[in-house]
Amino acid sequence: MLHILTNSSKPVLQPIERISEILFGLIMVLTFTCSLSVADAGRTEVRALLVGALGCNLAWGIIDAVFYLMDCFAIQGRGILTLQSLRQVSNPAQAQGLIAQALPPVLVSVLSASDFELMQQKLNGIADVPERPRLNRKDWVGAAGVFLSVVLATFPVVIPYVLISDVKAAVRVSNGVAILMLFLAGYAFGKYAGHRPLSLATAMVLLGAGLVAITIFLGG
Repeated sequence: MLHILTNSSKPVLQPIERISEILFGLIMVLTFTCSLSVADAGRTEVRALLVGALGCNLAWGIIDAVFYLMDCFAIQGRGILTLQSLRQVSNPAQAQGLIAQALPPVLVSVLSASDFELMQQKLNGIADVPERPRLNRKDWVGAAGVFLSVVLATFPVVIPYVLISDVKAAVRVSNGVAILMLFLAGYAFGKYAGHRPLSLATAMVLLGAGLVAITIFLGG
C-alpha cells in the first residue's frame, strides 16, 4: 500500500502502458493514411494528411497525458483514504478487509491473519502521510512518456510521404511500416502477457486493420 502513496516502486510507465499508447498512436495516424485516395492525391492532399495526422496525435497525446495524471492522482488519493480508514478501525476483520482491497487477490489468498496483523502494524507506523494526493516528478515524467509515445508513433508511418514523391509508393511503404509496427507491438504484448507472441502479433495486425476500417467508416 505504501507504493500507492509514493509511487516509489512503480516504473514510470509499465510495459503494457507503453505498448497501449504506441498502438493508440498508430491507430489514429492510420485513420488518416488509409483514407487517402491514391488516384486523386497530390502534394496538397499529402500535406493536408501530414498536418492532420500530426495535429490529431498531438491533441490525443495531450489528452492521454492528462488522463494519466488523473489516474495517478486518483490512485494516490484512494491509498491515502484507505490508510486513514485503517488507522480508525479497531476490528481486526475490518482492518484485514481494507488491506485485502488494496492487494492483488493472489497475494491475499496466501496471507494469514498474522500476516495481515503485521501489515496493519507497519502501515499504522508510516509517518508523514500526506493529507491529500499530489502529483510528483515521476507522475509528470510518466505523462510526458504517454504524450511522446502517442506522438512519436506518428512519424514512422508518415515519413514515407515526406521522403517519397510517388504517392503510390509512399502509401505502400507507409502501410508496410504500419503493419510491421503493429506486429512488433503485438509481439511485445504477447511476451509481456506470456501468451503466444506470434499469434498475438498477427491478431494485433488484424485488430488494427479492423479498428481503422471501423473508424474510417464512422467518419473518424
